[in-house]
Amino acid sequence: MDYAGFEPGIASGMTDADESRHAPRFRLLIRAAKLVSAYGEFVCVLRDVSSTGVSVKLFHALPECTEMQLELQCGDKFDLEHRWIRGREAGFEFKGPVNVDRVISEDSVFPKRALRLGLQFPAKLRTMSGDSEAFVENLSQQGARIECDRLFAIDQTVRIEAAGVPEIRAKVRWRNRNQYGVVFDDTFTFQDLAIVAAKIQCPKLLSD
Repeated sequence: MDYAGFEPGIASGMTDADESRHAPRFRLLIRAAKLVSAYGEFVCVLRDVSSTGVSVKLFHALPECTEMQLELQCGDKFDLEHRWIRGREAGFEFKGPVNVDRVISEDSVFPKRALRLGLQFPAKLRTMSGDSEAFVENLSQQGARIECDRLFAIDQTVRIEAAGVPEIRAKVRWRNRNQYGVVFDDTFTFQDLAIVAAKIQCPKLLSD
């Protein structure tokens, strides 16, 4: 279990008199997740969770949406309604009943995996033999799935260039027709991934 005790009301700004009317909140250690909205998918870090709501750390401004969805690394999804924001922290209310233990432990029928963002954007793949137009279909800290009509060999090194994304060196790990899975030579931090996602999907989130 990666939580440390519980503290009532730590994320909601409640007074001592209010705490008895609210569900206990559990303070989590760093736990990456994503917020899915009408503007796209964005990286966040879970801070506190209770049976009624959750607070998260953000890496940029929050999309202007009242309703969003929280998706954990195990694939579990929870509908949310935005309640408050303070700097780079935001609070949400669950729109339905939630098993807190399951959120904390990410106990699911699906295995926990690296956080992946369903981004879609054009890119250029550079190799010693030339350049190719490609399309990135999702992105994680460690790698990406890419669609390209050119044939690449397993373990071949490629350089990925795209607007809003720093040049990435990667190796091809698998191939299925015109789709490729690549692993980055240098992995992204959570913040790197968050900034790239915002630049691609909603650049104005970085202006605040």
